[in-house]
Amino acid sequence: MFEEIKKVLVDAINVDEEEIKPEAKLNDDLGIDSLAAVELALELENEFDIRIEDEELAKLETVQDVMDIIEAKKK
Repeated sequence: MFEEIKKVLVDAINVDEEEIKPEAKLNDDLGIDSLAAVELALELENEFDIRIEDEELAKLETVQDVMDIIEAKKK
């Protein structure tokens, strides 16, 4: 799961792979602003065949949060 999310971050948002860790903050550590977050959500939705609502997206702060929401939605 982590490797798949890392691939989406690198490919879609152009994040440095070395910076991606579960505890990394999307905004502060990875430089993902609100526009990039929307793009990331779209890529994750396509990759994992899920739907991330706007209010859920607003709550995502770390890479771990992204993993948690995807795991919850895949069940």
